[in-house]
Amino acid sequence: MDTLKLVAAALLLIAGVVGFYWFADVSGALRALALIGIVLVALAIAAFTGLGRKARDFITESQFELRKVVWPTRQETIQTTIVILIVVIILSIILWLIDMFLGWVILEKLLKARV
Repeated sequence: MDTLKLVAAALLLIAGVVGFYWFADVSGALRALALIGIVLVALAIAAFTGLGRKARDFITESQFELRKVVWPTRQETIQTTIVILIVVIILSIILWLIDMFLGWVILEKLLKARV
């Protein structure tokens, strides 16, 4: 029975998308509203399957876990951002110096030595 419900939901979604483009002469807002309604009906049908129950349980557990997360304060976020920017600038300068050195070695020493 679950497979039949999922197939019905998929067919409903396909019909909604086809209908959205089929009735191109109808107002875009009305077509979008109808498509949103069809998507909601298809999701409601899919929600009453075993897979839908697992998805609902997963979302519920995810929300519960999100409440446990300790988010950084504004000050911690700003300090971390500044540290990251400083590290990126320092590494960029180091890579630029390495590039300049290797370019100098290749262009000035290796290529001119062969001429």
